[in-house]
Formats: sequence, C-alpha cells, structure tokens
Amino acid sequence: MIKTFLLSLILTFFVSSVYCQTTVFTQQYSNKSLVKKANKWLKSGKWRNGFNEASPEESVNSIEFYLQYKKNPQQWKALFKWLSENDLLAIAKGKHPIEGTTMTASVEDDENGDLSKRQSESHYNHIDFQFVVKGVERFGIIDHNSSTPNCAYKPDVIHYNYDVGKANFYDSSTAKFFIFFPCDWHIAKVNNDGTDQIIRVIVIKVDYIR
Repeated sequence: MIKTFLLSLILTFFVSSVYCQTTVFTQQYSNKSLVKKANKWLKSGKWRNGFNEASPEESVNSIEFYLQYKKNPQQWKALFKWLSENDLLAIAKGKHPIEGTTMTASVEDDENGDLSKRQSESHYNHIDFQFVVKGVERFGIIDHNSSTPNCAYKPDVIHYNYDVGKANFYDSSTAKFFIFFPCDWHIAKVNNDGTDQIIRVIVIKVDYIR
C-alpha cells in the first residue's frame, strides 16, 4: 500500500511537471507570434461578454487564457456573462449554477489566515477562476523545481511542500481577477499586511481542455 501511494505521488508529480514545463517552454519562448496574438486578444477585451468591472491580474498567463478560451468559449462566455449580470456583493453566499453550463459559482465569505496554515495546491482537470470582490486576499504561486507533492492526487487536487523563499505573492484588488491554470501551483487566502482579513471571493472552476 505504501509503495502504491509513493508511486502515485511520483507519477502525478512527474506527469504534471513535464507537462507544465513543456507547455511553458513551447508557448512562452518558442512561439512569439502566439505571444503577440494572445496579448492583443487580451487587450482587445473580446473575451469580456459584458463584464467590465475587472481585468486579469498581471500574474495570469495570457497565453493559457487565450488558448483555453478558444478551446472552450461556451464556458468562458457564460462565466463572464454571469459575473456581469449579478450583484456580487449582494448575492447570497453559497453555490450558484451558471446557466447553460455544468459550472457553479461559489460565493465565499471567509477570512485570510496565516501562511503556515494554508496549503498549496494544483489541479489537473480544472482551472481556478478567483475574483475577490471585498477585502484583500493574498495569493501565492510556488516554484515547481523546489516543490514536492505531500499527498495522493484526489479527486482533482494535490498539495505540495514548497520553499516559501521561492514563492511569489500577489495581493488582490477589486479591479483584478486571478486565473490559476494546472501549471499554477498556488496558495489562497493568505493574510495580507493590513488589519482587515475579511474577504468575499467568487470561485469558479472551469474545465481545462488539453
């Protein structure tokens, strides 16, 4: 049983790491025309579908966003339509179905916590879309090379031990949203430098298309 567990960890980590490294290299360094096309598309706002309240945070991989939108426009259009048509501060907390899709928007009233108590994670089959509409949430993205999984992959999440010194941290604002793709091994709901740690965040899981 222990051997099976260890094999699962090694296999998951190997596949995820190789896929991410290959994807990042191919998309960001080898195809300059794709980079230009993705950045032009992002700036054009063609993806907004009526949602003008916020833009992608600078940490969001614009190439992945562009490619995933083109592969799966129905879900992305429905996501932004839902965001544009709802009062995100007044809507009840809990899960809300997004019309025309299998997605749900999770409205979470929560509180940030100490970094040591927040787990890092990644997903293989889904993308995490997160929009903090009240308060300031700190997010982290950890380094692949210095991180190792510390649990089995189940059902669509795996957690990591990581070097905090090699992680990058970003504070939210109501003018920005975050998108964490499978290659973005991330941490959420970390204390910011202020005194107010109360947040409201909209979390939507989008299918990742390979």
